[in-house]
Formats: sequence, structure tokens, C-alpha cells
Amino acid sequence: MGILRTIIWVLLTIVLLLFAFANWNAVTVTIWPGWEAETKLPVIVLVAFALGSLPTWIALRATRWSLKRRLDASERQLADLRAMANRPTDPAPPTVPVNDIPPSPLESA
Repeated sequence: MGILRTIIWVLLTIVLLLFAFANWNAVTVTIWPGWEAETKLPVIVLVAFALGSLPTWIALRATRWSLKRRLDASERQLADLRAMANRPTDPAPPTVPVNDIPPSPLESA
């Protein structure tokens, strides 16, 4: 699975570099009236991608943190239950034979 991820990242990097070299021209960005920034197009694309992916990354990290806490709590609970199930128990008291037959009246005389 790691090799597939590496191949995808290499292909994505190659596509991004090809885009950057093909579009390496200056672009004027008007942020507010009277305030303009002149920069290269790949820089704008990279900044826009970073600004868009940052909230998603933060949400992913928060979800992952929450799930890790839940998993740790579940593992602790499972360990406690296993410890309770494997604890030594007290032996059962010995059984005393029960005499259900009443003594005969002839034996007491």
C-alpha cells in the first residue's frame, strides 16, 4: 500500500511541476481597491490549495484525536473485563450429604 501512495505523490508532483513551468507568468491580484499584488500564477494556486486544505486537515486531526481517545478507552475497558474474567475465584464449599430419609422409630429405641 505504501508503494501505491508513493506513486500517486510522485505523479501529483510531476503534474504540479508541469503546470508551474507551463504557467510561469505574472498575474496581478487585486485584494482590496488600491492594494494589488503581482505574483506568479503557480504561487497563487499553491496558496489557494493550502488555504482550502487547512480546514480539512484540522477537521481530520480532530476526528482522529477523538477516535483515538475512544479506542484507548475501549481498550482499557476490555483489559479490565478480561482481568475480571480471569481472576481466581474462591473454591465452592464442600457439599454435605443430605439425609432425606427420616430415621425409623425402631432405631431410636
